[in-house]
Amino acid sequence: MNEIKKDVIRETDAEAIRLAKTLLRSARFGALAFNEKPTGVPMISRIGIATDIDGTPITLISSLSGHTQGLGADPRCALLVGEPGKGDAMAHPRISIVCHARRIERESAENERIARRYLNRNPKAKLYVGLGDFAFFRLEVERASMNGGFGKAYLLERSDIVTENAANEEFGAREQSAIEHMNEDHRDAIAVYAQHFAKAKGDGWVVTGFDSEGMDLAAGDQCLRIFFPEQLSSAHDLRRVLAEMAKTGRAAG
Repeated sequence: MNEIKKDVIRETDAEAIRLAKTLLRSARFGALAFNEKPTGVPMISRIGIATDIDGTPITLISSLSGHTQGLGADPRCALLVGEPGKGDAMAHPRISIVCHARRIERESAENERIARRYLNRNPKAKLYVGLGDFAFFRLEVERASMNGGFGKAYLLERSDIVTENAANEEFGAREQSAIEHMNEDHRDAIAVYAQHFAKAKGDGWVVTGFDSEGMDLAAGDQCLRIFFPEQLSSAHDLRRVLAEMAKTGRAAG
């Protein structure tokens, strides 16, 4: 009898979607594939990244670089994130995202939000963010391929990665004041979030981002993604959820 080969692509379930979002939300840099100008030959460059409120990857790049010139000629690109740990590098999860790059107008409200979120994640970029040749780009997600480890291959759609929520604009307007409040007055609670919900080691954790699905934390070069128990429909719910999570973490010891 002929053997029946199993499909190597697994069904994209809630666990896979959460892993994909975690890989992207917790990344500080990635490998950007683009088509070189003027040859059209595929090239790769390492770039710093963060995410917009909806989870779309964002980057700050110079017009003097080959990848910016390539994107100007052909906005099609792909982004790889997911860093190896100990042991076999191929056993660690990573995701390749098919995107098209969109340059953000410097004087727009969108640029202000994206700049704020990028600098919260990558504070050293303050050294060159104001230089005239640098600009922010959104890498608009089209689809993705994720390897979650050995034998765990998934295909994802844009809707699996990007969070369309009516509260996104509200979070964008209120996020920074919430970040500053937590980092100035509630560092003890942030430590509880990191240690209980992410099983993180060490201290010095600060909040770098809030959105309707969760929060992003950082300590030095380490970045974490922590999801809320449920997706929030309003930024007004943020304070309540943060207090409940701190209470849960402390109760757990």
